[in-house]
This record gives sequence, structure tokens and C-alpha cells, in this order.
Amino acid sequence: MVSNSTSGSTQRCRVAVTRALPPQAMERFRARHDVWVNPDDRVLSPDELMQVAARADVLVVTAFDRFDAKVFGALPPTLKILATHSVGLEHIDLEAAKQRGLPVLATPDVLSDSVAEMAILLMLGAARRAQEGDRLLYSGQWKGWTPTQLVGVEVTGRRMGILGMGRIGRTIARRARGFDMAVQYHNRQRLPPDLEQGARHHATLAGLLAASDVLVLAAPSTPETRRLLNAETIAQLPSGAIVVNIARGDLIDDSALIAALTSGQVGSAGLDVFNGEPRLDERYKSLANVFLQPHQGSSTLTARLAMAQILLDGIDSMLAGRAAVNRVA
Repeated sequence: MVSNSTSGSTQRCRVAVTRALPPQAMERFRARHDVWVNPDDRVLSPDELMQVAARADVLVVTAFDRFDAKVFGALPPTLKILATHSVGLEHIDLEAAKQRGLPVLATPDVLSDSVAEMAILLMLGAARRAQEGDRLLYSGQWKGWTPTQLVGVEVTGRRMGILGMGRIGRTIARRARGFDMAVQYHNRQRLPPDLEQGARHHATLAGLLAASDVLVLAAPSTPETRRLLNAETIAQLPSGAIVVNIARGDLIDDSALIAALTSGQVGSAGLDVFNGEPRLDERYKSLANVFLQPHQGSSTLTARLAMAQILLDGIDSMLAGRAAVNRVA
């Protein structure tokens, strides 16, 4: 436990936020604590992170702030809590955090709805050729309706395969059932029936791929999942399958996916995350059958406020000597 109060009540502390959060979220933090926010709203260098951490009791970071063992070793002893404004934890060495004795908080569960909505948007945008329609209209080249114009894919009744059936994956599954889609999934472990909700479990990745007219990547970035969608695995998809990624960009081998989109093995793709963000493989931009979004999955005010609130509640719980439900290390 971390506490700065002998009575169990929470006192104001120094909170440093590495990237600007929505104003409504910052108001909540400022109502309880003394807050510093990165005025440049950019990713801080490791040296800058150390300078910020030196004047904070709590450091609120994002998925683009990297905390490896070296960074943990350099953090000042006065830092009490590390709170990440994310569900993903691949940017934090949790074992190093434990060895350092620094509690880590995250934002589980509160952005499942917003990310699931983005997955459906990406699926529909890819299936119904939304990028091509957008370009046709905004370029002024649309000449009017024709029976052969932008004929796309109807997803109703198709098979959706979900890689990673955690909270977000299960929420996507519920949305997909509204399109009468047959949900398939592959997970590290099979879910109990009450969580499966009729979804078909595949014990192997190959089994899932073969049964996926629409493949949704919703798994965390781990050594096992990085570049998981590559030339070998893409070849196991049905010809013309739709690929959706709302997880992390490094789950995909870009060259393999681009080759498959060019050949037609993958019919279209909806991508919200990329390798090397904010840069992305420029070849995607020349493909008509790709629907792209700039890492917008959790970008709703509802989700952003919920993320801030669960971090704030966790911080206050720990400072008051209570357990935090969102503690991950």
C-alpha cells in the first residue's frame, strides 16, 4: 500500500501528466491534486521523463511513454505511483516495476465500448469501400449513381473471427451479433460458456483463420503476437477476407498484408493502429481497399473521462492506504 495519510483520508499530492487529457478530465484531477501537464503535448524523451518524475508523487503516462528496466532504475525514490492512461501494458516492464516497488495503475474495461464501435466502423468502412467513396465525393469526380459503382461486401451473416477474446473482444462479439455474424475466436484459454455467449472456440490460430471472413485483431502486443499476421498466416484466411486491427500495429507484418491486399488474398482492411506510429507504411495510402483511422479507438469523451476517473480513483485509493481495483503491478 501507498499512503500519505495516517488517518486514511487522501491528501493533495503532486501529479504530473505527460500528455494533455481532455479539459473535463483535467478538471477532475485538478479538483483533487496539484497537477502539472506537459505544455507541448508531445512524447517526452527519457531524460525529460526523469525531470518530470523528480517533481511528482504520481506520474500519469500514455502508451507511448516507454518504461523499461533502465528507466525504472533511474526513477526518483519520491515517486509513489505510475499510472498509465491505457489498457495496453506493453510499454511498461511490469517485472521491473515490481522490483522497484512502484505500483502501476491502468484503465481496464472502461474503453471496451468505444474500441468495439471503432472495430465495427473499420469493418464496415473496409467492406463498403468507404475510402473510395470519400475520395470520389471530395474530389468532385462523382458522376452519379450506377448499378456497378463501388460494389462492396455485405457482412450480415458472415463469420467474424476474433483474435483475443478479452473484454474488448467480447464487446466486439456482442456488436457483431447485431449483424447476425457467426462469432469465432482464438484465445490463450477457452472462455466459460457464460462469456462465450455462443461463440465458437478454435484451439489453434490456423483453425480461427480458416473460419474468418472478417478477422479482428484484439490481442495485446506480446512476443508471441508480434508479426502474428504474416505471409504464412494470411495464406490461411479465406480468399477475400477482411482484416481489422484495433489492437497494436506490431501484430501485423505490413509488407505481407500489403502484398495480400494487392493480390486480393485479403479483400480489404480497416486499420486504426500501425507500426511506428505516428508514421505508417506509406504504401497503405496508395491502396484503394484500405480504410485507415489515426489510432481513434478510445477517442470518445465518454471513454476518456472514464479512463481519467478510474486512474484518479485508483491513485486516491492507494494514497489513502486502500487497494486499487485497477492496479496491475
